[in-house]
Amino acid sequence: MANASEWIQGARPKTLPAAVAPVLVGTALAFPNPNYSNAFLALIVSLALQIGVNFANDYSDGIRGTDTERVGPLRLVGSGLAKAIAVRNTAFGCFSVAAIFGLILSYRSSLWLILIGALAIAAAWGYTGGNNPYGYQGLGEISVFFFFGVVAVLGTYYVQSQEITFLALCASFPIGAFACAILVMNNLRDRAKDLEVGKRTLAVVIGDRATRILYLSLLMGGGLIGALTAISRPWALLTIVTLPLSISLAINVLKGAGGRDLIPLLQRTAILQLLFAFVYSVGLAISA
Repeated sequence: MANASEWIQGARPKTLPAAVAPVLVGTALAFPNPNYSNAFLALIVSLALQIGVNFANDYSDGIRGTDTERVGPLRLVGSGLAKAIAVRNTAFGCFSVAAIFGLILSYRSSLWLILIGALAIAAAWGYTGGNNPYGYQGLGEISVFFFFGVVAVLGTYYVQSQEITFLALCASFPIGAFACAILVMNNLRDRAKDLEVGKRTLAVVIGDRATRILYLSLLMGGGLIGALTAISRPWALLTIVTLPLSISLAINVLKGAGGRDLIPLLQRTAILQLLFAFVYSVGLAISA
């Protein structure tokens, strides 16, 4: 059976920047009057959802047999290290944590957030779970952009400000784009195996070359939109310091890196998102 270290690996901690980044940006948008208590609650919800979806994917892919002989992070069910029911229950436990803290946050801000939270949990499970998972239909990137970009940033901002602004909407797009880039890189790495087992991710649907171009577009597009928000918050231009890393990653991917060579690039993409979010947040807060 899996030990504690393997369970931690199964949670895929290197994906957690995707949960932290939108909370940073949403909180920075609330300056000069952020609500740190609500920001902390939002962070717990975001992290619990991210970890929950990681375990849910491990369970669902594992029982379908699409997660064996994978390149990348440890799969608990696919490798036989943990029973499927234990991984499923862990996923449900994480979703329960997200629900509990989400209810507290809703009570402190708006009860409408209960509906949004329910949709987020349903989307987290439905990505690879159920009879017709949308992650197997090439729709995973859309969900990630919406829930870990738009919803997460706007939600974090709303619970601290009680409003939604056009600037906040625009600021959510770069975070969603970088979160998508992480998933695109993940699916590019797994494309050959997914094609073999009939898992139709977007990378499988559009092909290798188009996936690499999509990755480039997400990095450059996210950076550009972030820079354009400098029209309202001038110090947002600080994000230009992340451009060399974006260019370096894009060049390596366009050159044709594949398989295990994509693992460090995937890790660096997650670091890029967190770095961008941090610098972006500093710029937004200073400009406020």
